[in-house]
Amino acid sequence: MRRKATVVAKRMIARRFVLAAMALLIAASALAQGSQFFRIGTGSTGGTYFPIGAILASAISNPPGSRECERGGSCGVPGLIAVAQSTTGSVENVRAIGEGALESALSQADVAFWAYHGRHTFAESGPIKNLRAIANLYPEMIHIVVRRDAGILTVRDLKGKRVSLDREGSGTLVDAMLILEAYGLKPADLTIEHLEPGPAADRLREGTLDAFFFVAGVPAAAITDLAATVPVGLVPISGPESERLRQTYPFFSANYIPAGAYPGVYSTPTVSVGAQWLVAAEVPEETVYGVTRALWHASTGKLLEAGHAQGRHIQKGTALDGIGIPLHPGATRYYREAGLLP
Repeated sequence: MRRKATVVAKRMIARRFVLAAMALLIAASALAQGSQFFRIGTGSTGGTYFPIGAILASAISNPPGSRECERGGSCGVPGLIAVAQSTTGSVENVRAIGEGALESALSQADVAFWAYHGRHTFAESGPIKNLRAIANLYPEMIHIVVRRDAGILTVRDLKGKRVSLDREGSGTLVDAMLILEAYGLKPADLTIEHLEPGPAADRLREGTLDAFFFVAGVPAAAITDLAATVPVGLVPISGPESERLRQTYPFFSANYIPAGAYPGVYSTPTVSVGAQWLVAAEVPEETVYGVTRALWHASTGKLLEAGHAQGRHIQKGTALDGIGIPLHPGATRYYREAGLLP
């Protein structure tokens, strides 16, 4: 069993290496043609960020020689070549923007807020002041996935269990620690592991892991695949502990994962955070204006709705919800023209 998990991990590492190499090749091609290269940091390939990021990259790209939008071609930014890049998640993404390693990235709203203000996870390293927002995209649900036969019905039942809180550098890890604290659990109360959602699901399937946390849009592919092969459940995040959590950290919202979202899983109350698209302040205003306009083009909406179940939740009407960092001037310009800002 351990050997299988090691093989899976090696494959994930190899895949990420290939994706990084592809990004470098695309960048070289873009520079050779005088085009602009634009990276979108996402998350693990088993989560929601990666497929959503891939759709966004396709929608905003408009390489030289592309057919005109009005003739059924690309409606993206002229000369822009965008690529979705797999990462460990929100924390790595905001740091990569701060270091100039990414032009843009997807991030949980709470991680973006803490990073910009230099709080919580970023208190020691300091604020990342070049973070800017393009848009709020969709709500991300906190999943606590368990084997149905593990006897875990509440958050407190995780005590003494083998639990994955996701990788170091992920937004899931940050939120998992806050939730455990809200229910009176300390890290020492659990046997903690730091696994990507895919390997965590494999370990749960094998019976060598009891539960794992995952913050993602619904449905998340890793959980869907797992639930199709072994009976699983979701632990509710509700009650007075959840209420205190939301009062202490206002970026959490009460939400629920609907019945049938995953095979054999009932409707489950939980909390959610917004998934947001961030960009470096150094990216030119004209570029971000074009990216924002392409994001809300009707053709992009069709791509998102057809490409992922979470895509239908990405709506212009909620583009500015829950944003706790400054908008990029290019995005501000678009939203003013669209009548969403005074």
